[in-house]
Amino acid sequence: MKSKQNNSRRLFLKNSLGTLAAFTIVPRHVLGGPRYLAPSDTLTKAVIGVGGMGRNHFAYAGTKTVAICDVDTRHIQLALDELGGGNGVKTFKDYRELITLPEVDIVHIATPPHWHGIIAADAARAGKDIWCEKPMTRTIGEGKRLVEAVQQNGRIFRLNTWFRFSDNFYGMGTPVKPIKKLVESGLLGWPLKVTVSKHTGFDWKFYWVGKTDLQPQPVPAELDYNMWLGPAPHKPYNAHRVHTTFRGYWDYDGGGLGDMGQHYIDPIQYFLGKDDTSPVLVEVDAPQQHDDAVGTWRKITYTYEDGCQIILDGAGTEEHAAYIEGPKGKLYPGFRSDIPNLERKLAAFPNPLPQVTDFVEAVKNRKTFALNEANGHRSATIVNMGKIALQLGRSLRYEPVKQEFINDEGANRLLNPPLREPWFM
Repeated sequence: MKSKQNNSRRLFLKNSLGTLAAFTIVPRHVLGGPRYLAPSDTLTKAVIGVGGMGRNHFAYAGTKTVAICDVDTRHIQLALDELGGGNGVKTFKDYRELITLPEVDIVHIATPPHWHGIIAADAARAGKDIWCEKPMTRTIGEGKRLVEAVQQNGRIFRLNTWFRFSDNFYGMGTPVKPIKKLVESGLLGWPLKVTVSKHTGFDWKFYWVGKTDLQPQPVPAELDYNMWLGPAPHKPYNAHRVHTTFRGYWDYDGGGLGDMGQHYIDPIQYFLGKDDTSPVLVEVDAPQQHDDAVGTWRKITYTYEDGCQIILDGAGTEEHAAYIEGPKGKLYPGFRSDIPNLERKLAAFPNPLPQVTDFVEAVKNRKTFALNEANGHRSATIVNMGKIALQLGRSLRYEPVKQEFINDEGANRLLNPPLREPWFM
């Protein structure tokens, strides 16, 4: 099946869109060899998707923006204005042209999530390193294929959620490193239960819900709506589907869970030491979901094989819950604990292993970034497991090695939903 898809993909890239018929995705080493980067060199980058989040990443240290891409010409103009008129920045409406540029080192993907997997995999095959917004992919199957594409092509990948290695972690009042140290110390005991709710400092943003009564509207002249949809099923244009409100529709994201899930869950995977596995059970308590528009939910509970649990408390019912609870102790927001003399006791334990947290240096030195395609796929899988359980309205058992649901054909169909032709991954 994979071979058939790859053949179809190559055929499409060769023959579709008359103006693009001559271009193919060519890795940089074919275009003259990987250029030597001295430590002082500035890396070049291209940003795909400049409607909002993408414009926040024009100026990160050690890089220079040389190209941008968007399917909305208004977004391109706003981006050029922010870049001081462009200063030689190349503009594109089709990312497939952009990723052939030999002068581009890094591709930053800031599109809606239904594009993340395809663009990132194509960029990897084109010899580009990748910085991708969260969630890493919209489906579990796309995540598996993206891991393969990145690793088979020797690329450096970064997922853009950073809490496992920097900044205070929401209401915890501390970076994740001391939490990781506490968990590894064993002072809380094992297994652990982690509760993510407004009472422990998190916000599930349930305003990211879709509308169930959308009426067809004329497509704005500045928007290539067919390209915006890309691999997603074709549905009549309505302004609420695109740009700032797209998260409310299953075809493109997954509401507040899709928006914030990887920010909240990825650090949990890290401090629980679960970066190479997934939960074996997901249970949902939620109203019946619409087949198009994302709704709200009350609780999603994930259970690992060893009994550890992650509880996503959407309704805020766990008013007095600790953030982490174990058989020997609890940790509350503000890094408060019921363990006496916690700081003194923790001082006797080793710090967590160091991580590579500078993406520019990771690219220059070809070092795996702290949050990469492999562990990013595992935390995205938790988000996507929850989305599937919500859509189906039932609990699901999961096999972390095979990465498929157990005895549930309907759930497994949602691992790899079909992509709209001519798109393949």
